[in-house]
Amino acid sequence: MKEKILHYTKEIIYFVIFMTLFANALSWYKSQDLNKSSLPLIESKLINNLDYKPQDDRVTVVHFWATWCPTCELEASNINAIADKADLITIAVNSGSDYEIKEFLDANKLTFNVINDRDATLAKRFHISAYPTTLIYDRKKNLVFSEVGYTSTIGVLLRVWWAGL
Repeated sequence: MKEKILHYTKEIIYFVIFMTLFANALSWYKSQDLNKSSLPLIESKLINNLDYKPQDDRVTVVHFWATWCPTCELEASNINAIADKADLITIAVNSGSDYEIKEFLDANKLTFNVINDRDATLAKRFHISAYPTTLIYDRKKNLVFSEVGYTSTIGVLLRVWWAGL
């Protein structure tokens, strides 16, 4: 019996490691489609038009998501966890009215601010085609990480920490 438990425990660990590697490889592959030449606009024209003033000493996280996306809903609390550790800009794409987004935030006990990208203008500008997509900029506002798909709390915290070094 003990050998069976040990065998299944090993199998589960191998599976988790494999899935983690697979998910990261898939995220890297999907992030290759992003319009990286436009991404530096996040600190200049684009954000200034949205009345956003980045703090020079903090990492900036830009998170594209949607209320209709089940993965986004699952990941939302992970993103919420970094709200006080970085400049966090979340962009809800094709997610309805401000009221509908507010209802979603309240229902999920989320406290981050949201830009309502009703017609996906910002998402199109950055060639975002999958949700959620998270972009992490270092303190000099250089893009250092792009994540397409689910990211865990520990994953996003480690990326923010790394970008802040």
